[in-house]
Amino acid sequence: QVQLVESGGGSVQAGGSLILSCVRSTYDTGINYMAWFRQAPGKEREGVASINTGSGSTVYRDSMKDRVTIVRDNAENTVYLLMRSLKPEDTAMYYCAAGWLGGSRTDPGNYRYWGQGTQVTVSS
Repeated sequence: QVQLVESGGGSVQAGGSLILSCVRSTYDTGINYMAWFRQAPGKEREGVASINTGSGSTVYRDSMKDRVTIVRDNAENTVYLLMRSLKPEDTAMYYCAAGWLGGSRTDPGNYRYWGQGTQVTVSS
């Protein structure tokens, strides 16, 4: 029903910037929140940022809120994650999520739909 496709990942030097994109293949008025998560090898998936696609209200992971910005373009069914001042510890697979089920908007268990991810690698 809902398909998400991420892009924009790549390899970047520490201190650099990247913009990730998430395109939703279909529009569902019931989807009011979208989010970005990341998962590094051997670690659990963790929330990075979420946005209400109607109001634009955002929630950020505290440790990253000064370095990331989530924005949406509803006309294109797209959500972006703008990342700057990247650190090697930011290296992970980044996933887009939709279909909020309630509860914390940065809990991966609270989303129904997921993309396949886009890899971000930050070198020192």
